[in-house]
Amino acid sequence: MQEAAHGSETPENFANDGSAAAYFKAKLRFEIDVMAVAEAPAGSLVVVDTRRRASWDHGHIPGAVHLPTAQIPERAPGLIPAGSHVVVYGWGPGCNGGTFAALAFAELGYRVQEMIGGIEYWARNGLPVETADGVTVREFDSLVTAHQPQ
Repeated sequence: MQEAAHGSETPENFANDGSAAAYFKAKLRFEIDVMAVAEAPAGSLVVVDTRRRASWDHGHIPGAVHLPTAQIPERAPGLIPAGSHVVVYGWGPGCNGGTFAALAFAELGYRVQEMIGGIEYWARNGLPVETADGVTVREFDSLVTAHQPQ
């Protein structure tokens, strides 16, 4: 008998009970992609970079709030008004820092979403990145860009 790797279900074990649909529907409620963040009306989101200072200095979304995950419980209530729609991000798809940050905001009662792809996919989509030297836009990566310039 072959065991499923890492405790995952095998296709034969999936119940046709709607649980997969419920999971993916819930997942989509709590995630947002970089283009949806970039195209959101001004002032409708509070974008929060949850990485450490060196990563923030290396480049962040213009207008984002810098609030490392460990500081969220203590500092968020003083920085971000209750009722705000918060979008958190970390480095990218190989990092779950944004997920931990989203959990911290959710535990404080904020309406929160995690920006999938993080700053890596923000930059790879040709969106502006800010450093102490100013704002730059690198050429979009055609393999990941959902919205390409005309």
